[in-house]
Amino acid sequence: MLKQNAAAELLRVDRYARPLRRVAMLSVHTSPLDQPGTGDAGGMNVYVVELSRQLAAAGIAVDIFTRSTAGDMPPIVELADGIKVRHVVAGPLEGLTKADLPGQLCTFAREVLRTEAFYAPGYYDVLHSHYWLSGQVGALARDRWGVPLVHSMHTMAKVKNTLLAEGDVAEPAARLIGEEQVVEAADLIIASTDDEGHQLMELYGAEPDRIRVISPGVDLDVFTPGDVDQARGRLGIATDALVVMFVGRIQPLKAPDVVIRAAADLAARRPDLRDRLVVPVIGGPSGSGRDTPRDLVALAASLGISDVVRFVAPLTQSELVDYYRAATVVCVPSYNESFGLVAIEAQACGTPVVAARVGGLSTAVRDGVSGVLIDGHDPADYAHVFERLLTDDRLTANLGLGGTLHSQRFGWARTAHSTLAAYREAVAMMRDDAVALAE
Repeated sequence: MLKQNAAAELLRVDRYARPLRRVAMLSVHTSPLDQPGTGDAGGMNVYVVELSRQLAAAGIAVDIFTRSTAGDMPPIVELADGIKVRHVVAGPLEGLTKADLPGQLCTFAREVLRTEAFYAPGYYDVLHSHYWLSGQVGALARDRWGVPLVHSMHTMAKVKNTLLAEGDVAEPAARLIGEEQVVEAADLIIASTDDEGHQLMELYGAEPDRIRVISPGVDLDVFTPGDVDQARGRLGIATDALVVMFVGRIQPLKAPDVVIRAAADLAARRPDLRDRLVVPVIGGPSGSGRDTPRDLVALAASLGISDVVRFVAPLTQSELVDYYRAATVVCVPSYNESFGLVAIEAQACGTPVVAARVGGLSTAVRDGVSGVLIDGHDPADYAHVFERLLTDDRLTANLGLGGTLHSQRFGWARTAHSTLAAYREAVAMMRDDAVALAE
């Protein structure tokens, strides 16, 4: 019997030795087709789409499984050549929040497993799950399909709960337990930064040899420096304006209120700058911010700067480019960021970034080279940094150039190359485990 088992395992080794052909991506709670910047759609959506594009360009087919949220969604949408988005019906099509989704994971997992059952064994070579909900499904599919699970956390509840913004709510115990289970089940975990890797080890007990640090990327063909005056002309912004911009989902975690309060502080202290000050706030309500979608409008009014602040609905990447180029500075004051794609996008366009010194932002922004990192979230501290940058053209130009150079380290091609290497490692690790069991 032992010899028969060993032979069976060796057949599995042969399958593992072949080139990667097909990857199953799991993104349960948000679709790659959703517009980033509102609801649950954000940097993770960009990550899944851009990584999939790079994999497809390398000849690897990608199936992205996500939950269907409308009755008119076709079962399969071809996102691009080699990339299919598979809409899985799991629970009511509308009205579910992210907090409701754990109860639908069994149904989602069943439908994912059914898809592979239509094909010959070994149809997928690797599973890559995104966020803990997807990781729960991935852990089950891993064992059923006999393929390795690579997981990206994107955010971690234990980190978020230590850095809660005022008005935000702590992540529930169910998520903490679920994340621990996924960390234990995954063959490899991809961390965006060294800091995230250390948090995985210290807070979740992840084994160091199961962690690979791979930074997310930015589309360096889309996000490039350009003519500031032309960009401002297209947006109706004066060429001599002082533009402080926020881009992101409108929720306490992202701290857009800090930008508005800082702008009000600056306008009060420097009335000579007020008439030229423009503060675009780009994004839509998300998370606990959905409960009070008009709060920022009321805040700007109460601070007397409604004429300064411009609220802009979420934009596509190509539309965002003009805003990044038009900005004097982009502010990312989040309470926590696993990486901070907005910061890299802005820097790739030659715009300095002022950011909170938290999480991945310490990697995304080089303090004093491509922008300024600030400890804490006191609006007065941000206002003083804004003042320095808005009144010192040479400093702003130097940081903008530094940002352009810094961003070149984060192209998606590099991210995909490293991720492919991680996939192959995960396949080899599962092969070695299979051989060890046979012996």
